[in-house]
Amino acid sequence: MNEITKSLLGMVSNWTGSFKGAYNIRENGSCVGRMSSEHIRIESKTDKPGLDIHILPETIGETVSIPACVTHGNVDDLVYNDFYVGAGSDIVIVAGCGVHTETGEPARHNGIHRFYLETGAHVKYVEKHIGTGKGNGLKSIDPVTEIYLAPGAVLEMDSAQIGGVDRTLRKTKAVVEAGAKLLIRERILTEKEQGAETEFQVELNGEGAGADIVSRSVAREKSRQTYTSTIIGNAPCTGHSECDAIIDGEAIVDAAPKLCAHHSDAELIHEAAIGKIAGEQILKLRTLGLSEQEAEAKIIEGFLS
Repeated sequence: MNEITKSLLGMVSNWTGSFKGAYNIRENGSCVGRMSSEHIRIESKTDKPGLDIHILPETIGETVSIPACVTHGNVDDLVYNDFYVGAGSDIVIVAGCGVHTETGEPARHNGIHRFYLETGAHVKYVEKHIGTGKGNGLKSIDPVTEIYLAPGAVLEMDSAQIGGVDRTLRKTKAVVEAGAKLLIRERILTEKEQGAETEFQVELNGEGAGADIVSRSVAREKSRQTYTSTIIGNAPCTGHSECDAIIDGEAIVDAAPKLCAHHSDAELIHEAAIGKIAGEQILKLRTLGLSEQEAEAKIIEGFLS
């Protein structure tokens, strides 16, 4: 792999020269490193670009990493990765992505990830996205996530866009069966004239199904963000959607949470808050010796942590 890939891996997947556990490293549309483990098998698809990842039942405490990197312009990378997680497993999946360009040519990654969790499986899914490089070519990351949770399964999704991405369309769709839980934490930072669109759609189909979606974002300068979430309760279930955004400069944020109760015992809640950094927060930090710029940076860091 090249040096840009190594740098991106460190930022999006905590790579320190190697991975612990099963992994597949994607660079500019090709595999540059792969290892399966005794309980996790990674195989290339035969009909399209991407992977089939099979986790055996009762696999506990293991990690599988599948980072993807685009390291120069004029690359439009598309990949399909499917995860089949056996019953009773408890694992971590890391799927970071970085795009880099030093020219006026665009660099894009579009990762379509599908998760099939069997009964009682538990997955923590971590994805970080970043754009780097001094070129003015458009840096785009467009993740699509589909989640299918069998009864009693749990998926925790921690998704962060940590800067440098000019355009992103982030789509997440989930089907949650009886007693299963979906927990999503999203964090997004946009600056300059960057744009970010987020779409969540969750169907709660069984008794005791639950979803908790929390999105926190900061829009600075002339950037624009759009947040849309739809939770559909088709059974006695609980659903919560929360969107909190900080605006700085001439940025624009649109938020549209939507709830659809299709059962009398569906308990659904949504919250949305958009505003600028409170003046008293900045004043408090300035009394501790920070400049106004340092105070704003500290507040944003804490908000997105």
